[in-house]
Amino acid sequence: MNKQLNVCIGGATGWTGLPLCREILKAKDLNLIGAVSRKHAGENLGKILEEPDLNLVIQKSVNEALTVPADVYVDFTHANVVKDHVLIAVHKKVHVVVGSSGLTDRDYQEIHQAALQNGVGVVACGNFATSAILLQRFACEAAQFLSHWEVIDYASAAKPDAPSGMARQLAFRLSEIRKPEVEHPISKTVGPVESRGATLNDTQIHSIRLPGFVIGLEVLFGETDERLSIRYDAGASPAPYLAGALIAIRNVGGSAGLIRGIDSFLFQQK
Repeated sequence: MNKQLNVCIGGATGWTGLPLCREILKAKDLNLIGAVSRKHAGENLGKILEEPDLNLVIQKSVNEALTVPADVYVDFTHANVVKDHVLIAVHKKVHVVVGSSGLTDRDYQEIHQAALQNGVGVVACGNFATSAILLQRFACEAAQFLSHWEVIDYASAAKPDAPSGMARQLAFRLSEIRKPEVEHPISKTVGPVESRGATLNDTQIHSIRLPGFVIGLEVLFGETDERLSIRYDAGASPAPYLAGALIAIRNVGGSAGLIRGIDSFLFQQK
């Protein structure tokens, strides 16, 4: 019989964190042993979840929560603090699943090196939904045949970081295929250069932040006399992210270092 994984959730009372806690409580191979939430620190998570058998005091910080031995720390907090949280867990030799956005390529390099040095795994995913992972896969396939592309990154008006983690991850994956061709150099734009979006891993990304959106991504490919658009849009529920997050939790301990995305785990199951 496989050992249960002890899991600590950062952002445990948040939009994704709270339903993820419920899923972990239902899983026979996972054990919820820690919760972090500044807003609800000191409260009993069992009371918030309406689970009378759960007596788990929510901690204010990751440091405090990880005084209880954990196998995996999962972060669904905020772009401003996620890097610090990840490094705290890594240096405590705890595997990490990152669901928060805001990390840069340089941040990922630092996290990867720290994870290797401490012998733990880190899985970071811009979006755990199957549809979002498929968008990335299809876009990478298209980039092998189509030479021009740009990305539109959609999110709610309140999202503080741009581009989103999903857009950053897509740009990183596309850069592994090749650079898109550019007819007119971005730096020689006539007018505000910012109107052409941000250049990330050689891909132009245009971030839209408006009410009515949750999160979405569109990659547009262009060739002579033809266009291809691949688009993902999230609904108002965190439900699509939960299965992917659980896959990451169960697989993060397989090797040391950083893995960006869960597609290697997801497609192995099919």
